[in-house]
This record gives sequence, C-alpha cells and structure tokens, in this order.
Amino acid sequence: MSIKRRERDAIVQSLRAGVVPKLGLQHIQVGRVKEIEELVKDMERIADGGSAIRFIIGEYGSGKTFFLNLIRLIALEKGLVVMSADLAPDRRIHATGGQARSLFAEMSRNFSTRTKPDGGALPSIVERFIGHAEQTASKEDTSVANVIRKQLAHFQEMTGGFDFAEVIKKYWDGHETGNEDLKAASLRWLRAEYATRTDAKNALGVRTIIDDANVYDMIKLMSAFSVAAGYKGLLVSLDELVNLFKLTSSQARNANYEQILRILNDVLQGSASHLGFLLGGTPEFLMNTRRGLYSYEALQSRLAENTFATGGLVDLSGPVIKLANLTPEDLFVLLRNVRLVVQGEDNHIPDRALEAFMAHCSDRIGEAYFRTPRNTVTAFVNMLSVLEQNPGTQWEDLIEEVKIPTDSGDDLSDITDAPSPRAANAAEDPSDDLSSFKL
Repeated sequence: MSIKRRERDAIVQSLRAGVVPKLGLQHIQVGRVKEIEELVKDMERIADGGSAIRFIIGEYGSGKTFFLNLIRLIALEKGLVVMSADLAPDRRIHATGGQARSLFAEMSRNFSTRTKPDGGALPSIVERFIGHAEQTASKEDTSVANVIRKQLAHFQEMTGGFDFAEVIKKYWDGHETGNEDLKAASLRWLRAEYATRTDAKNALGVRTIIDDANVYDMIKLMSAFSVAAGYKGLLVSLDELVNLFKLTSSQARNANYEQILRILNDVLQGSASHLGFLLGGTPEFLMNTRRGLYSYEALQSRLAENTFATGGLVDLSGPVIKLANLTPEDLFVLLRNVRLVVQGEDNHIPDRALEAFMAHCSDRIGEAYFRTPRNTVTAFVNMLSVLEQNPGTQWEDLIEEVKIPTDSGDDLSDITDAPSPRAANAAEDPSDDLSSFKL
C-alpha cells in the first residue's frame, strides 16, 4: 500500500485525537460496502442533474463521521463541490438569532473541491467561473460582462438570485480593474460575513445579505453557481444534528425540523437539481418521539423504516441509512490497516498482538469495543506510538496497560434558544437602516 507522508501524518494525528481525518480515509476504510455503493449512486444522480438526501444514523463512536467524510471524498472525486459543517449551539439549519447564518458561514469556510479538499475553495470556484466566462467571450467575440450576464440570467428566477448575480458581477469588476477590495467584499458577501444590509449596500450596492431567513435559498443558488463554474453539483454535509434534539424550545426544534421537511420534500419531489444533502445524527435524534425527528409527524411518516426489511433484510433505498455495526472481523481488519499506516510494512507488530489487544478490550468493555470503535482505535494508535518511540519495548508488556473508556458521546446537556452575541450586536446596530425589517 502506497501512502503519502502527508496522509499518514494526518491519519495518525487525527486518530490519536479521536477525530476523523480529512485525508487518506481510503487507507483505513473497512466494511459497509453496500452503504457506500448506495451513496455512490446518489453522487452520480446529483452529477446527472438530480438530487438526493440521506440521514446517516449511528451511535457515538460508531464511525458515522468517518462515513460522512468518506462520502465527502467520493463526491469530490465525482466532480462535486462540498459544503460541510457540524451543527452546534450557535449553528442551526433554521434560526432567528443568527445561528443559521453562522452555519452557512461555517459551510462556506469549508467549501471543498477535488483540488482543495481541505476547504477554502470558494475563491477558486468564483475564479473558475470567471475563467470559463473569459474563454466563452473569446470564442464568441463578445465582452466578458455580457457572457456573465447571460450565464447568470436564470438566477433572477430564483429567490435571492438577483443580488447573488450582482455580487458575482462585482467580483468580475474587481477582477477586471485590479480592485482587490471589491473582490474581497464580494467573497465576504458570499461567505455570509456581512451582518447588516447597510454594510453590504455600501460595499457592493446590493440590498440583501445572507441571513437566517434565506440560508436554504442561498444553498440552492450555490448549487446552481457551482454548476455554472463547471462542477457537477453541490453536496451539503451536516453532522451532529443531535444539537437540534438538545434544543429546549419545542418551537425552535420544530422550526428546524420544518426546514428539514422542506429540503426533504424538494428532493423527493424533484424540485432541486444538482444538489445533495448528507445529515448525520444519532438514533435518538431520529427516533425519539418527544424531541427527535419522529416527534414531527410529517417527518416520521417520510422517514419510517420499510416494514418488509426485517429478519436480516435491509433496504438502503430510503432516506435513512442506519450504519450497521462493525463485526469483530471488521475491527480486526481496521486495526491491521491502522497498523500498516502507523508502522509501515516492515517491523510491525504481529497479528497475534492485534488478537491479544482485541481480547483485552473485550474483557474490559465488552462488545462495545467493536460497535463503537472510536476509543478502541485511539487506544491502539497510542500503544503503537509508544512502541515506535521506545525501541525495545515489547507489545506484550503494554497490552494490560491499555485503558479504554466507554464512548458515551458528546455532552447531551440542553441548549437554550438564545441568539449568538454577534447576531445580537448586529440586531442592535443603529446604523443599519433595515435592522428592524422582519420577514
């Protein structure tokens, strides 16, 4: 197996910290072949002009985030653009206190393409659009401004499309005149970094900003723009949706679930194009009938399991994919892959060391060591690191010292529905002549 040093370092550092690496996932991936095949079909459908939405459901530490990142890399290889973010107390799908805008801003910072898989790809996407416009103008013997105007004409039919197109035109103006401030202002608008309409109007001459009320509309515009820039479509990957479950306000929860329903309906009815969603959450977030998605009747009916998929039968065609647990055999292969990444092909510990490690884990924490393998893998990497840095140390002497805490997940404390300080400051800004405007 050939692995680049950069990928090796990223994998080792991430696994040691108990987080999912962004690079080199193919070197350690095991199992879940059928699930991956279904998601590959989704990526191809998006690239062909369709849409898709999947709820990736798994326990804490079960590999849910790993799976999401793997599909993200597949999407990049298929020529899609990916926006990704984790939901948090200050980042939600729907809000009135700035949390939805904060989510969009985070997704914009994490814009990824095949050539920029680590994020920060928004400027290169805009530049690629400009480059295509320049090539077209040269072939048609017309001005670049005319080409841009034609390519963005259909945006005016979409909600928020007029100002979106105007911002792209302003970027071109800055590109043409060498005005870096104008280009930077345009990118700020696209990243949802303007807190007030007054600031945006002064900088770009547009009357709107990306705010809580139009985040989903802007996502659809970003999808259309990505296609106009020469990409196959847009995949939006959101993890930690359990943060919606934690909201104490039923009104706030239901508003978020209603937005999810809107997205789901658009996808299922074919109203969206070149657009896909991956939403990661826990079984409790999905199935809890008091605070989870199943508490919203319209979502429960659309996300209910296929009643025929029982007795070992599976149906992966619906919106919900419940990640199957890794088997002990899968975990053994995973540990072998991790061993190969950390230690290379030479001088690595034998397979019987892996068997002893798994037996120790089984005795200490039971079957959870392979059902939620995050902490197990972290402990294994730590053991390999000690062996690497202390020549002469025997793995037999370390096995019994391995301690693996039960993975109970993140903090499950409730979240109050308070606006973010940034949003609150913006709302109180007396300089904004439209600050009192309500939709």
